[in-house]
Amino acid sequence: MKKMKNLLTLVAALASIGLHAQGNRLVVAHDGSGNYTTVQAAFDAVPEHNEAPIIIFVKKGLYVEKLHLDSTKNFVTLQGEDRFTTILSYDDHTGKVSPAGDTINTFTSESVRIDADDFLAQNISFQNSAGPTAGQAVAVRITGHQSVFRNCRFLGNQDVLFPSQPATFQYFERCYIEGTTDFIFGPSTAWFEHCEIRSKKNSHVTAASTPQETPYGYVFNECTLTADTSLHAVSLGRPWRSYSSVTYLNCYLGAHILPEGWNNWKNKNNELTARYAEYNSCGPGANPERRLPWIRQLTEREAKFINLNRLFGEWNPLTR
Repeated sequence: MKKMKNLLTLVAALASIGLHAQGNRLVVAHDGSGNYTTVQAAFDAVPEHNEAPIIIFVKKGLYVEKLHLDSTKNFVTLQGEDRFTTILSYDDHTGKVSPAGDTINTFTSESVRIDADDFLAQNISFQNSAGPTAGQAVAVRITGHQSVFRNCRFLGNQDVLFPSQPATFQYFERCYIEGTTDFIFGPSTAWFEHCEIRSKKNSHVTAASTPQETPYGYVFNECTLTADTSLHAVSLGRPWRSYSSVTYLNCYLGAHILPEGWNNWKNKNNELTARYAEYNSCGPGANPERRLPWIRQLTEREAKFINLNRLFGEWNPLTR
């Protein structure tokens, strides 16, 4: 019996080695059909100071976990089986007390925290399920550099998506992002391509905190801004910090967007420093002639100047 047990242990170890040798692919499944039953266990299995691409494939299911990918675990791809039915969810929010006894705030409320560089996520949903009355409740907080999200959903209410580290680059393509207040916020430089941005409350879409020395904050290119028909007073953004930078290029704006378009966060001085701009907005929410006077309407030449190379330099997220 002991020999058989030792043999089974050896076989399992060899299988694990073989898995890593055959493309570094780990599978997460609730039903035990993968290598792990939780996503955090797969994150933990990534070697520290990793330099080889690793794919973590997550089968369909609702995974209720507070997740953290450490800064030493770079080059990870998190791939869901289906973006509508592969959901990573948790319900922390400001004011809640954590198991360690700490009071949770905006910076610790996230369901998923990505501290690693060169991270890629695709075909998966990230959710904070705290509810509309919970206050700040982040679905994803990103501190790592050069992250890419494709065909993902970000679900929640206030403060849903938090690219939270200055001087870092993030790229979002064909994503769905919903929320109530300031649901895309933070200091990173981020490009949003062909995304749906859905407001769930008469409030603000963005609250960028772009540092003064950072040329660009958020750029939305060919995105669609939607909302329920009951909404009629949503702003494109308000400045969390004085030099907030947000640009909308070739975007469709629904009727829920205010004619004035933007908000100064009850501080007239922000109008002198905030860097807000639009080009070629269309739809019922596009009202260039009624925008606030401190909002720039870009020329075609100025708009062409704003591109991935201008934002990210040598990093090309399209190669991921």
